Amino acid sequence: MNWIKDNLKYLSTPLFEISGNKISLVSVLLACVVFFLTTRLAKMTERFMLRILKDKGLESGVRGSIATISRYVVLTTGILITLDTVGISLSSLTALGAVLMVGIGFGLQNIAQNFISGLIILFERPIKVGDHVTVNGVSGRVSEVGARSTLLHTRDDVAIIVPNSQFISEQVVNQSFTGEKMRVHMNVGVAYGSDTQKVESILMDIARSNQHVLKNPEPKVFFEGFGDSSLDFSLSVWIDDIWEQRKILSDIRFKVDQNFREQDIVIPFPQRDLHIKKSEL
Repeated sequence: MNWIKDNLKYLSTPLFEISGNKISLVSVLLACVVFFLTTRLAKMTERFMLRILKDKGLESGVRGSIATISRYVVLTTGILITLDTVGISLSSLTALGAVLMVGIGFGLQNIAQNFISGLIILFERPIKVGDHVTVNGVSGRVSEVGARSTLLHTRDDVAIIVPNSQFISEQVVNQSFTGEKMRVHMNVGVAYGSDTQKVESILMDIARSNQHVLKNPEPKVFFEGFGDSSLDFSLSVWIDDIWEQRKILSDIRFKVDQNFREQDIVIPFPQRDLHIKKSEL
């Protein structure tokens, strides 16, 4: 018993002091346990929120934002409890907070900016998980919105980590902001002398036969103008899968090339007439 008492007394001996609060080895170990349990509880809360919101008819981005905010709330509460466990109250953090503000102003400015930008993204939701976005020339699908950065996945399955501040301060193209429906265009030129009504009919038939092209709004063919070497047309179609727009347009181009060959419609290449004048010499 004396051995146990001696050890408990040793563990309870203050190691250092912060703002009048004596910190012992026991309080440090207890704080570590509380913080570990808090992080586990925060992750469990996030998974739980995603599970119960799955059947509520909400978009995946909305569910992700709510779950992430819930995790931050639990984690923040746990940190406050951890500090209270070691005897550090909020009032004791006033002086420390002033020092941290100075540090943020100098060395941690970018981290603070990205963290605040992450909170703005979660609440205002200019982008959300599942959106297809382009920022600073980088395009990809948003797979995760974190506290400091956002994770994008490209069509080549390359993961790109983008600081959150770029989504607030830079121009961002969000093709999924209003939904997955999108209008795409394909340009094609035919030789002068071609039957323009026939060209229009072929392009419309190709668009209507593609399973990824929406029937409503219907496809449209536009006669864009008279080019240097061709009559220029544009086919506009609506699709409901933005991620596959490149493949859909590729399939349409394959069909256009095949059908034009079958119907003897020529897709011309640039041509120039060279006139040689005979010299008087």
